[in-house]
Amino acid sequence: MKDILQELETRRHTARLGGGERRIEAQHSKGKLTARERIELLLDEDSFEEFDMFVAHRCTDFGMASQRPYGDGVVTGWGTVNGRQVYVFSQDFTVFGGSLSETHAQKICKIMDMAVQNGAPVIGLNDSGGARIQEGVASLAGYADVFQRNIMASGVVPQISVIMGPCAGGAVYSPAMTDFIFMVRDTSYMFVTGPDVVKTVTNEVVTAEELGGASTHTKKSSVADGAFENDVEALAEVRRLVDFLPLSNREKPPVRPFFDTPERVEPSLDTLIPDNPNQPYDMKELILKIADEGDFYEIQEEHAKNIITGFIRLEGQTVGVVANQPMVLAGCLDIDSSKKAARFVRFCDCFEIPILTLVDVPGFLPGTGQEYGGVIKHGAKLLFAYGEATVPKVTVITRKAYGGAYDVMASKHLRGDFNYAWPTAEIAVMGAKGAVEILHRAELGDAEKIAHYTRDYEDRFANPFVAAEKGFIDEVIMPQSTRRRLCRAFASLRNKQLQNPWKKHDNIPL
Repeated sequence: MKDILQELETRRHTARLGGGERRIEAQHSKGKLTARERIELLLDEDSFEEFDMFVAHRCTDFGMASQRPYGDGVVTGWGTVNGRQVYVFSQDFTVFGGSLSETHAQKICKIMDMAVQNGAPVIGLNDSGGARIQEGVASLAGYADVFQRNIMASGVVPQISVIMGPCAGGAVYSPAMTDFIFMVRDTSYMFVTGPDVVKTVTNEVVTAEELGGASTHTKKSSVADGAFENDVEALAEVRRLVDFLPLSNREKPPVRPFFDTPERVEPSLDTLIPDNPNQPYDMKELILKIADEGDFYEIQEEHAKNIITGFIRLEGQTVGVVANQPMVLAGCLDIDSSKKAARFVRFCDCFEIPILTLVDVPGFLPGTGQEYGGVIKHGAKLLFAYGEATVPKVTVITRKAYGGAYDVMASKHLRGDFNYAWPTAEIAVMGAKGAVEILHRAELGDAEKIAHYTRDYEDRFANPFVAAEKGFIDEVIMPQSTRRRLCRAFASLRNKQLQNPWKKHDNIPL
């Protein structure tokens, strides 16, 4: 008996070493943690239950029969994050560069199936060179099996990907189908083809960082939702995100203890809006002042900064926030901001997370670049996402809500539940200057008359009362009472039930 127990311990020790001490040292020398170290940081202490520790690949070609390390380059299992169950896989770069083989894929598929069955999020810690070349089509089949599970799990359980090393080819498509992607600066890359292939095919000379680094994907491509300085910070932030999310679509988001009274008033909000309608202000100040304890978890902070997306809590309950940012492009909607907000709204709707929309939008960004890029179709994505969403939707118009952008930003007409406006709100087809130039085109030469018409238009429309008279605004509220009104609004909507007509699925304008 002692012998077999000793053998178990020996085999476990071998498995935990992955590719061996020398490769572990090489991983550390690049500023990266090992697959197991990452899991230890991500999960609660001593909560990890591992599956398939002794699985080995079955490939016999190219001398692979003599190299069959335990685990086959990925550590899989489940554990808890602040006491709540999650499933996790962590690719081990010390074993064949974390490349995906047939058995490697089977291990990942196994925990994804269990996650869907048992209703818990999947967190993937990706550090992979792509498909294992020695296995040929078997490794490609493995990738496709993983992709299919990403698709089936979408909207059923939250899926989070952390890119912690070079990920190329098939290794980027699985993360791309998950709900959130985070990267580590300077050590992680994502690209379909690497710099060498790009140079061969297109003759472009580009570095890995420029082609697929964290800065590229968080600012330009919007592939990634956030980037962090190192593995430790990235894993700590993933833990923080998980705290905001429900375990699955069968559950409501978690309720956390809160120490911030819902009755709190913020007199400073009464002076947030500048007297000059063209002067910007920081919408994040409003978000932080209404959130429990001023805690805001922003998503895609570096991309399309003219719109803000992220999570706050009100009375301890998760709320998704979408807000125009007047500091960037005057808060206009454009292609990038529409896509960013639409994806966020759809995520919230998947997982029953109520949506708060803070509106200060002068319209859609004009120009040939936008029209040629398809702003009509991309703007329609946000419109579609809001109209389709059945979760509680509360909207506050702080200043401008002009034209079609007023409709798009969770207006009453898109089944908004509570639509509030501050007294500073301006709800109209367009701004006073543009409207007067169209309405009184014949009198443009008379500056005095134009000034009179402009004042007249502002008196009529540069306030929320016309919309309130028609019932499109439920209440005009004092800015300082915004937190109290929002807490009460969302509390009243906790048992909301709304269903869309039966359909196989919709056809969102992609």
